[in-house]
Amino acid sequence: MISPSQVEAMIQAQLPDAQVQVMTNDGEHYEVVVVSATFEGKRLVQQHQLVYKAIQQEMLTGAIHAMAVKTYTPAAWQEVIGQAV
Repeated sequence: MISPSQVEAMIQAQLPDAQVQVMTNDGEHYEVVVVSATFEGKRLVQQHQLVYKAIQQEMLTGAIHAMAVKTYTPAAWQEVIGQAV
């Protein structure tokens, strides 16, 4: 089983500037929110590809069964958290 902190570290190794939140209930299905300036100018699918690249090996081995990904640029994240208040 891979811990949320391990998933976070893998994503941050791929995207060093990223702010990463990882949630799981069972250690196989994860939800992640990734905020990174690296996403600037990239389409959503390209952003997700960068995140999945970080955990590709764990997906192939089945250590991570599924992962729901939400990606944001820092500006987009500020809009999201601003709406939540």
